[in-house]
This record gives sequence, C-alpha cells and structure tokens, in this order.
Amino acid sequence: MQTTERYTLSDLENWSAVARDVDPPVRLGVFGDPVAHSLSPPMQNAALGTRGIKAQYARFHIRANELRSALLFLRRLDFVGVNITVPHKIAAFTQIDEADQSATRAGAVNTIRVRDEKLIGSNTDGEGFLRAIRTEFSIDLRDLRVMIIGAGGGTGRAIAWQCALENCERLVLVNRTLEKANALADQLRPFFSAPRVFGPTARIEAAAWNESTMRVQLADIDLIVNATPLGMNPSDSSPVPARLVAPHHIVFDCVYGTSKTALLRAAEEAGARGANGLSMLLYQGALSFSSWFDREAPIEAMRAALAS
Repeated sequence: MQTTERYTLSDLENWSAVARDVDPPVRLGVFGDPVAHSLSPPMQNAALGTRGIKAQYARFHIRANELRSALLFLRRLDFVGVNITVPHKIAAFTQIDEADQSATRAGAVNTIRVRDEKLIGSNTDGEGFLRAIRTEFSIDLRDLRVMIIGAGGGTGRAIAWQCALENCERLVLVNRTLEKANALADQLRPFFSAPRVFGPTARIEAAAWNESTMRVQLADIDLIVNATPLGMNPSDSSPVPARLVAPHHIVFDCVYGTSKTALLRAAEEAGARGANGLSMLLYQGALSFSSWFDREAPIEAMRAALAS
C-alpha cells in the first residue's frame, strides 16, 4: 500500500515492524518540523513512479532535539536518502559524515545520501533557486541587485552563496541576528571586490531587519527574497512592510502554499512581479533525485504532480 502518513522518531526506532507491510517500501523521505505541509512526497513519488523505481518517499516529523537520533537510525536502515527542511538544515550539517562543496559553503544541507552506513550531504537549494528565478522571471541572478531576508538560516545562506557565485550586481543580507548576516557578508566579500555598474553603493552589505534600514536599502534592490518561514501560516505578517514594495521590485517568496503569502499580496498590490517557492521546490527536488539515483530527474512528471 502507498503511505500517506507522517512518521516520527519512534517509528524510525521500530522501523522493521512499522514499515513491514508498506509496499513499495519507504526508502526516502523529508525530515522537518513542521512537515505536514510538504509537497515533496507527491513530487518525489511521481518521479519514482515515472522512473520505475520500486520505492516511496514519506514525511517524517522530527523535532529539533530528535534530529541526531533520527540520523543515527537512518544510517542503519535501508534508506537511499532524505531531504532536510526547516528547521534542521544547519544542525544536520554538523551531524553527517561527508559534505560536498555546496553544503560546505552554505554550512547547511538539504539533501542526504546514505552510502555504506555513511551520510553524505549536499545542498541543492542554491542551484534550485537560480533555476527558479530564471524560469519565473526570465532573468539571470548576475544581472540583479538582491536582498535576502533571513540570511542567517539554511535556505538564506545557500541562496546568498549562489548569488555570490553568480556574481550578482549587489547583495544585501538581512537577518534578525545581525552578527550572523555580518559573518556571512565577510565570507562572501571577496566575490564582490570588483566595481560594477551601479556606482558608489556597496556591493555587499549586512543590514538590520527594521523598516528604516530596509527602506534605504530597497531603493537599490531589484529582487527581494524571503528565506524565512514567515508566510507558512496564513496569519503571518509580511517580512517586508507592504508600503516598501515598489513596482520595479521582483519578489520571490521561498514559502509555498495554497494561499498567497502577505509578501506576495504586497507585491501584487504594488504592481510588482512575484512568485512563490514552488518552482524552487521543483528544481531543488529534481537535483536531490539526481544525487540519490545518479540519473536525470523526470522534471515534467514532478512539475505535473506539484500542479495537481
């Protein structure tokens, strides 16, 4: 039988009993808290079916204090790998055996492969973001001045690195804890040493998350990225005050869901272009699939699963 349930740490602990009758077997999943909203299972199960792989992908509700134990169980079970989502991406990085360059740079993982009881981590968020921006707005990161809100989290860090590697015009890192944003700006500064088109404005800056600072910065920004979980609940406020969003801005909200987030509503009201995180989910998921199975992901089947 196909599984639609959410599993927990105690299920992993008794996995042989819990998963005995599940067919095809669960050999992939997503670890997160919350995780009920995740659309990775329908997307990845469509990919597995299309490629004729006898396995399925499930949700695992793993709390922060359970992550270490969950990853220990994972080593000993017959899993191909997992995705790691909010709030575990940075913590998981410290608990794997090997990491590729994408994970090491960001100090965060969103994809783990299990090989010979070893956990090998990578991060497909940056590349997934790059492809999403290209698809949604027909524009390349290197031509943009970018503000990332939530630059201290796993997703924000991966996106910031991608912006630096693409040599974007300008990068502003906004975070509640300014020290984290400053530390990341210091790491990325070498990528921004050459002058670019837009004159005397600093090409990379860390900025405080408050209205007056953001107002000043947004005058020199094209793309606003929300890399915080704000918007996952319909009642959440916008990470950027609506009155600061202008028609020339492009808004990308990494949060996806059935309803528009407050940030995307603000973009719409301002006459700015906006997109939610669904396309990023698609591309990072396709890259994860390729890393698990060493073959091209069936992207159209995955896109269709997300659309339905």
